[in-house]
Amino acid sequence: MDLRLDGRVALVTGASRGIGRAIAKAYVDAGARVMLSSRKHDALLAAADSIGGETAVFAANAGDPQQAEACVAATVEQLGGLDILVNNAATNPYMGPAIDIDLPRYDKTFQVNLRGPFVWTQKAWVAAMSERGGVVVNIASIGGMSHGGDIGVYDNTKAALIHLTGHLAAELGPRVRVNGIAPGLVKTDFARALWEPAEEEIAARLPLRRLGTPDDVANAAVFLASDASSWLTGHTLVVDGGAMVASPPL
Repeated sequence: MDLRLDGRVALVTGASRGIGRAIAKAYVDAGARVMLSSRKHDALLAAADSIGGETAVFAANAGDPQQAEACVAATVEQLGGLDILVNNAATNPYMGPAIDIDLPRYDKTFQVNLRGPFVWTQKAWVAAMSERGGVVVNIASIGGMSHGGDIGVYDNTKAALIHLTGHLAAELGPRVRVNGIAPGLVKTDFARALWEPAEEEIAARLPLRRLGTPDDVANAAVFLASDASSWLTGHTLVVDGGAMVASPPL
C-alpha cells in the first residue's frame, strides 16, 4: 500500500498535543507539509519543534469561524495549498448527567465539536479543495455510537459528527473524500478524567488488553489521507482496542 503523503499539504486542528500532535507528526513522517493549529501559540511552537520537518503554526480557536478562515488562508499562502484537513480539535467543558448541563457549556460543546468541523471543512472547500480536491478526516469517538456515561453531551456532538461525515462525503464526492475515526479510550491529557482512575481495570476488559495511544489513531489518519484509501469515503473507522465488541460491554 502507498501510505506516503509526499507533496501534499495538511492542516491539523488541535495539533499542539495528544492525538492532534501525533497525527501531525505522522503526516510529516509520511512526507507532507503540515500546518499545526490550536489556541495557544507557544504550545504550537513547542509541538512543531518536536515534530521537525516542514511545518508551520497558526493559533486559532476551532470554534471561531473568522479564525478558521484565517488559518486556512495562511495554510494555502505559506505551504502552497491544502490537500488534507483533519478536524481534531474538541472540547468537553462538562462532565455529569446530560440533563443537568447549563446552556452556555452545552452551546460551547456543539460550537467547537460539531459546528467547528463543518466550518473548517467549508473554508477548506472554498479556499482550495473545490478546485484541487482533497481529503477530510474527522476525529469522532466511539461515544458517538453508544449511550450512557458522564459525557453524554460530548458524545452527542460526536454522533452528529459521524452523521455529518457521511453527508459531506455524499455531497463533496468525487472531488473530496470525507472519512472519520472513532477512537476508543486513548491515554491523553484531554481524556485523563476517564482513564486515570481505572486504567488497569478498563484495559483488562478490552480484547487487546491495553488503552489506546495517540499513535494508534495517527496510523489510521495516515491511511485515510493516503491513496491506499482512495475508494473509501463516508466511513468512520473505529480504533478502540475492541471496546465495541467487549463482553461485557464497556
